[in-house]
Amino acid sequence: MQIKILGTGCPKCRKLEENARQAVSAASIEASIEKVEDLNRIMDYGVMLTPALVIDENVVSSGKVISSDEIKALIDKLV
Repeated sequence: MQIKILGTGCPKCRKLEENARQAVSAASIEASIEKVEDLNRIMDYGVMLTPALVIDENVVSSGKVISSDEIKALIDKLV
């Protein structure tokens, strides 16, 4: 599984990354987590509000920080 955090490095972006790492750990899966800060790459996903969460190249959340439990639920649907 590939997870990407889209954002410019703001505190909300860092919190979303932390929550994603907690969710991956709680789900006991193997996943790579990548931080994408380049605005051109973020815009390639059609994201206008950050932070955004991308799982396996699908934008699943943007414009807010979702909890680790919410991220784990998204992961569980895809596994």
